[in-house]
Amino acid sequence: MLREYTKGLHEIGDGCFAWLQPDGGWGWSNAGLIAGKGASILVDTLFDVPLTRTMLDGMKGVTATRPITTVVNTHSNGDHWFGNQLLRDAEIIASSAAAAEMPVATADLIAALRTLPGRAGDFARQAFAPFEWSDFEATFPTRTFDGRLALDLDGIEVQLIELGPAHTAGDTIAYVPAARTVFTGDLLFIGGTPIVWAGPLSNWVAACDFMLGLDVDHVVPGHGPITDTNGIRQVRDYLTFVDEQARARFAAGMTADEAIADIALGDFGRWSEHGRIAPNVLAVYYELDPTLDRVDVLSVLGRIADIEGFPHIPPIRTA
Repeated sequence: MLREYTKGLHEIGDGCFAWLQPDGGWGWSNAGLIAGKGASILVDTLFDVPLTRTMLDGMKGVTATRPITTVVNTHSNGDHWFGNQLLRDAEIIASSAAAAEMPVATADLIAALRTLPGRAGDFARQAFAPFEWSDFEATFPTRTFDGRLALDLDGIEVQLIELGPAHTAGDTIAYVPAARTVFTGDLLFIGGTPIVWAGPLSNWVAACDFMLGLDVDHVVPGHGPITDTNGIRQVRDYLTFVDEQARARFAAGMTADEAIADIALGDFGRWSEHGRIAPNVLAVYYELDPTLDRVDVLSVLGRIADIEGFPHIPPIRTA
């Protein structure tokens, strides 16, 4: 089940809302809002302050009488927390692992990628051109947790459940049982290709299995349209495919680069950002051989650019 995929606030029901940003590619993330009787919880801010301000303005019809008192950052990627400074008076919650990663990858570092020479720098300049970080002030979580944390929002139970490391070191979902709704952060990309920054990839498959075991009708991904459990299965199918294909080639003695070039994506190749097969295969190889040298982020971006035929990839997305 795919709902209307348009920019802005979408009411799910039972106090739950999603803020969507098509087309869900690099940096165009979603956020969630859970509204109680007198307060609200925001699940993630956006990639820069202007985008986050626009979102908060768009939520005022709900938050004027039910102000945001808590922010949950689902993980450490900047498109899910770089707007935190606009909510510095709220309690900001993240897993301990996510909070530990945040100071390492601030907006200053991401912005610096756009200044680098070479193919990776060109790729970063195109992918991140729409975003503005001149007024960024790093605003980190004020509360951390490990494993699980139950929040009470005016009698509404919101379960924060850590399922990483997978996409990043500390991925968290926000599950609202009474609304049969889950906000997954980047454990789900719908219509786009997932990317493994931390891994192991097998943990991400296990995270999908966990989410499939939840009693939910509404699934809000980190990127892409609102979906249901079928969307979770699609992501799981992709991850399982990559895992099996990479393991077979590792066993055959191929290098990671050889495996990346050899894997035919089939229908998965129609998903946007299909070049992310490169870091995803690398993640499997790291799991199978922990002694392998880690490929740096710039090299990963370069490999993605090569696979996607950069500079002949789609033009810069706009909000």
